[in-house]
Amino acid sequence: MLGTQKYGLCLVLLMMCCGVVLSQEDLDESLPPDTAQRVPADAMFLIGDIVISGNKKTKAPVILREIPFKTGEHYPLSTLVKKFEDARRQLMNTTLFHSVIVAARDFDGNRVNVTVHVRERWYLFPFPYFKPVDRNLNQWLVEQKASLSRVNYGAKLLYNNPTGYNDKLRLYLIGGYTKQISLSYDRLYFDRSMKWGGTLSFNTGKNREINYNTMNDKQVFLKDNNSYLRNFLNITGELSYRRAIKTRHSFGIGYYRERVSDTVVALNGDYFKEGKNSIAFPEIFYKMTYYDLDYIPYPTKGYAAFVSVSKKGFNQTVNVWQIDAKGLASWKLSPKTFLNLNVYGGLKLPFDQPYFNRRFLGYSDVFLQGFEYFVVDGVAGGYTKATLAREILNFKIRIPPVKKGKDPEYIPFRVFAKMYGNAGYVHSPSPGENQLNNQMLWSGGFGIDILTLYDVTFKLEWSFNHLGQNGLFLHRKSIF
Repeated sequence: MLGTQKYGLCLVLLMMCCGVVLSQEDLDESLPPDTAQRVPADAMFLIGDIVISGNKKTKAPVILREIPFKTGEHYPLSTLVKKFEDARRQLMNTTLFHSVIVAARDFDGNRVNVTVHVRERWYLFPFPYFKPVDRNLNQWLVEQKASLSRVNYGAKLLYNNPTGYNDKLRLYLIGGYTKQISLSYDRLYFDRSMKWGGTLSFNTGKNREINYNTMNDKQVFLKDNNSYLRNFLNITGELSYRRAIKTRHSFGIGYYRERVSDTVVALNGDYFKEGKNSIAFPEIFYKMTYYDLDYIPYPTKGYAAFVSVSKKGFNQTVNVWQIDAKGLASWKLSPKTFLNLNVYGGLKLPFDQPYFNRRFLGYSDVFLQGFEYFVVDGVAGGYTKATLAREILNFKIRIPPVKKGKDPEYIPFRVFAKMYGNAGYVHSPSPGENQLNNQMLWSGGFGIDILTLYDVTFKLEWSFNHLGQNGLFLHRKSIF
């Protein structure tokens, strides 16, 4: 009976190496006919040694931290199979590895020794920096005619995992549109269990051009080739706590200072409050992130949530409580088809805020598809996005090895076809010369998502909005 049990368990765990998620019916079918009944679903197996291989840079405690089981724990067969898949998924979501295999190494009675084999990514990226400053590629290509004067260029150093503890070092030396120096380090751990960590960041720079107002739902810019219109500095320190695997809490404090030219104040006296041309204020904040996704850069199954509460300033010049919340849910409808729901809500109190603190939709990753050429300023609102997608291609391009005896490299590609719909609303007590505030916004469309090496995602979307406009929009996301 024991030999049959070993055969059945080996087969099940071998399937897990290939990333197959099994139901209880699958478990029964994977065992020999006379074994499914003799190995009950609640039969307990002991986790023995956990052997890690392939980690040339990453420290073993970082890998063990992501595994949802420990040596000495007991699990029934069905739970053990799920734990193996959860471990593989969690390790892939660290973005440290190209591939991960979690499987049975060998057996000793009901004792299961486990092997975890990882294939690490390249972690050091020193290269030139070239990036348009506009909010998205369409705005730069179409409205700004791909002007090189609206491009930041320079050098940057991205060093992931420098100490082997999944930390990140970022250094940016930028010229062009913005003269800027940025330095950040994330995450300095304070305890052996890696529950407490710290982050530090420093950012300073200046601009010859500034977005000083919004009219007709579009940013209005002022440029001076002879002097700088904006100078800024911010310093932030953050303490994070991650007791388990899926949830992280962060507590932070920051200092911000910004100065604009008198010309900006003359054009928009409400840029800062009371016609001031400079501000300096502290910020305190709390953030919570929760991830239970199959693949964080492009989730097709699972749930995620983000909540942020901050207090900026403590006087009449700068005084705002800000709350932001995001939620994401993805459901597999079939092995290659999934439904994704994405929601966001934000609130700024009190409602009476100066112009620089009224940005809402259209900035960073808070936007509605089909409204890429617009911004919607305000102090309260949100959106809902629904996407139905199906994988239509999944292939790899072989790269011959540089040296003989080395294994070839492969560039993976996954292509998804999708259709989507958006609905959003932004409240503004003083909309000025803008029309998209204080009304429901609707859009939809269809497109293609392309995923490739190092979590780079290209999105080609044909979108329609309720204004009767439509067009092709391009988006890109990456770790770079």
